[in-house]
Amino acid sequence: MPEVKSDVVEQPSASVVHPGEAAFFDVDNTLMRGASLFHLARKMYQKKAFTLRQVAGFAWKQAKFIVRGEDMDDIHSVQDSALTLAAGIKADFVTNVGEEVYDEMIASKIWPGTRALAEQHLRVGRKVWLVTATPIEVAEVIASRLKLTGALGTVGEIKDGFYTGRLVGDILHGPAKAVALRALAEREGLDLERSWAYSDSYNDIPLLTSVGHPVAINPDAKLRRHARDNNWPIYDFRSGRRAATRGLRLATAAGVVYGLWRGFSRIRNR
Repeated sequence: MPEVKSDVVEQPSASVVHPGEAAFFDVDNTLMRGASLFHLARKMYQKKAFTLRQVAGFAWKQAKFIVRGEDMDDIHSVQDSALTLAAGIKADFVTNVGEEVYDEMIASKIWPGTRALAEQHLRVGRKVWLVTATPIEVAEVIASRLKLTGALGTVGEIKDGFYTGRLVGDILHGPAKAVALRALAEREGLDLERSWAYSDSYNDIPLLTSVGHPVAINPDAKLRRHARDNNWPIYDFRSGRRAATRGLRLATAAGVVYGLWRGFSRIRNR
């Protein structure tokens, strides 16, 4: 299957309706550039819910995410850190912060090509869901702003309006996405064999193989090889991917860390 490098994608007929079909999109590096949880942590710091040291840890993980993509150890490390930090925080506070995070940090990082694909599915009558390890509060804001059907995300336990620091179920990552997808399909009457799934990560193979039409977007090296071997479509909306070198990516990551340090320092000194 030839790879698609352009943001321009084919426009389907608006008169076609596909009941029972759906499309499922990962968020980080698939729908948007970078990790959404990092931006939530940064805003929480600005709201004085987190310390500079705590957010610096998220910044370092974000830099590694830019350089090498998803890593299971990093995912679980971020999860553990986030749960610890969230304990005792009001749930409605996080929802409100999620709205601000979308407006100030996430909206500008949405890949236009991925958004166009989601909008195409909606135009022909398919439901479109986000399926992400991102906290459900943030995932629902993104889905709402993009006028998607809904979102599945990681759910933190809430008691008396405050986060307890524990999860409800598992972090929505890897095999857990496939489990959640099947449960959603049963509730909504969706036909997964006639549905689509999009991701950038080899870790989402369970999600991608749950549907009849898996698609790789901005894939990591392992997913790219798997997609080619299985004749899956590949979209790459990252400009100049083939011209980029690892040194450039490392420089970008270093710039992220330095820029965050400068930004946090200015906020701290106000």
